[in-house]
Amino acid sequence: MVTALARAGFDDYVVYERDGAWTFAGGALATVTLDATHVRVRGVLDSDIEWSGSPGAALRKALDSLPVRDWRAYGRVHFGFAGLLPGLGLRGAAAPAGELVRLLIPRTEVRIADGEVTLRGEDQDRVREILGEPGVSSGKPTLVDVRVDGASYRERVAQAVKEIRQGQYQKVILSRSVRIPFETDMVATYELGRRGNTPARSFLMRLGNLEAAGFSPEIVVTVSASGDVTTQPLAGTRAFGRGADVDAAARAELESNPKEIFEHAVSVRTAQEELRHVCVAESVRVGDFMGVKERGSVQHLASLVNGTLAAGRTSWDALEALFPAVTASGIPKPESLDAIARLDEPRGLYSGAVITAAHDGSLDAALVLRAVYQEAGVAWLRAGAGIVADSTPDRELEETCEKLTSVAPYVVEKGA
Repeated sequence: MVTALARAGFDDYVVYERDGAWTFAGGALATVTLDATHVRVRGVLDSDIEWSGSPGAALRKALDSLPVRDWRAYGRVHFGFAGLLPGLGLRGAAAPAGELVRLLIPRTEVRIADGEVTLRGEDQDRVREILGEPGVSSGKPTLVDVRVDGASYRERVAQAVKEIRQGQYQKVILSRSVRIPFETDMVATYELGRRGNTPARSFLMRLGNLEAAGFSPEIVVTVSASGDVTTQPLAGTRAFGRGADVDAAARAELESNPKEIFEHAVSVRTAQEELRHVCVAESVRVGDFMGVKERGSVQHLASLVNGTLAAGRTSWDALEALFPAVTASGIPKPESLDAIARLDEPRGLYSGAVITAAHDGSLDAALVLRAVYQEAGVAWLRAGAGIVADSTPDRELEETCEKLTSVAPYVVEKGA
């Protein structure tokens, strides 16, 4: 499995799973980073350029400047990227600090799909040797308590419900972090967690000082080289995996609960509106409305929203239009982002995206939820819930616990 390569000593790497295909991108041929003022390229080309206007356009220009034929990039986009987007930056607030995007153009790229292995770039003999070696045991997980800090979260939910009923906004996602009291073996955690989850996308990465492993329940956006655009909002949640009868009862309650249906419907409506900004208006359509997707320890209401890019629009425009995901921010987005800034902790990568992008204009962005994060030996989990007028603090706290249970049972202590 590609995780053998993650153990092989590459300084930076990204493992990305999509539609049954696994990609490992390791070693930096080039790195592209973006903050509030500059986009920087290091590696085969060194540049430091001040940007303004569209951050997506700045990234696309930097990538297109690379002297790399048929480049593909892999990386992360932090939630704070939203503060750079026209119309979403908070009035009177300083620009988001620090690095918000880091993309890796790999020296070594391995794709495994349908039993076939495709190698690209450097170290191909080394890669074949690593893939041919016996697998390493994933280790045993260590219990992580996900029910800490309940009182604080209930208070924040109650405040959001009050503001919603006052008409300040319709919906907001509030989250809470759970500190893991030991350094985590991220590769082993990913291997165990992937066996226990059914994600839309999964990822494992070490980029700079940040590590993350996750089992994304939904995409922010997918754009094909021909300009087909898809997003899949998931909103409305109940527990899953507690037995056939209990799961069926939870599904029936999910599909008939007014609060969950409202939360989902307004999210789908917002996704349609956002796609119309970058797509041919009449091409925007909804498919599989309010189906149910099972994602590890939870099940969600899910819908597909599709469109076709309008002339002159790019995949980066589509990412900007849909970022941050409505299911991880709220409605309307500017007002919900203001509430998140007041009521949530700084998010970092949580509810941002892990992305792949290519020279042909294609792009795939997985929403970063159901993940474990680690930096400087400190590891944590994080989960949120969608708050609307009919929300109750106890139920929303329980929803975060249900989501955290998609990851917490699989966390492996380093060296254990």
